[in-house]
Amino acid sequence: MKKIFTVLFSSVLALSLVACGAGEEDDTTDVADGADDTSAEDTTEDTGTEDEEEEEVAEDEITKLTMGFVPSQDAANIATTVEPLAQRLSEILGVEVDAQVMTDYTGLVEGMRTQQIDIGFLPPFGFVQAEERAGVEVILKAIRHGDDSYRAQFTVAADSEIDSIEDLINNEGYVWAYGDPTSTSGFLFPGNLFLQAGVEDLDSHFTHITVGGHDNSLIAVIDGQADFATTFEDAREVILDDYPDAMDMKVIGFTDPIPNDTISLRSELSDEWKTKIKEAFLSFNDDEAMMEVMNEVYSWTGIAEAKSEDYDIVRDTYAAFEEMLN
Repeated sequence: MKKIFTVLFSSVLALSLVACGAGEEDDTTDVADGADDTSAEDTTEDTGTEDEEEEEVAEDEITKLTMGFVPSQDAANIATTVEPLAQRLSEILGVEVDAQVMTDYTGLVEGMRTQQIDIGFLPPFGFVQAEERAGVEVILKAIRHGDDSYRAQFTVAADSEIDSIEDLINNEGYVWAYGDPTSTSGFLFPGNLFLQAGVEDLDSHFTHITVGGHDNSLIAVIDGQADFATTFEDAREVILDDYPDAMDMKVIGFTDPIPNDTISLRSELSDEWKTKIKEAFLSFNDDEAMMEVMNEVYSWTGIAEAKSEDYDIVRDTYAAFEEMLN
């Protein structure tokens, strides 16, 4: 397993945030003996005014915002799908908004670290990594069907001998299908559940197959290539068109709730712009057309405010795998 993670993360080397600040030159002009104290106060006030004007100018320099997306199996045509979202945000914010489709979350985080991408749609685990490595700030999270969290689901074939997660824990050798070792619901939360339940070595306890998506994980079980799959809840609906009997598969358990994916911002955006962007997205809750777009892009049915502490459970899970990930 360490080998898998080493390969996956070899391209993600210590994304460090370098905070740059320009220092102001000291005013070395002496105040003559007996000079009016008011003169000194006026100088201070003028300097403050100049600082405020410089800050306003800096704010006005933002004429374009860039959003980063990574496609999922539910958003294969995301480049076209997000166009109305970018257009509506542009209307609200008064600046051009560009949507960029990224090949993976590594590229998205790097773009936010280098301040090239302003707004990132990041999953829970991706956000925790991006916060640590690029200083990004979470502002919002998804609501799906009235809930701001979801669970990882354990699924087996309809006629499987496996009836519970305890069966997986107590018996070695089962074949485990999941999309990717960095997937929050596909691997990390289920893996941590196994570790907390006493499975000492995930590599030796299970045979692992990574199949590149939640849909493919279920298909691997249906085709007999795997004994169980771990996915988001309920991924069976994704494959119903091609596998009408998918809902007959047995669901044998779930992990603890996982906070939903995020809208996060690059570190050097001003507080003013962070507030503007947050309010713009929150306004979509009252905009049926825009919520249809959000639903089509990432299955969001609502948008809620979020803070870093909401993702502590994700950090705990990350800590369980940190040695393997680094």
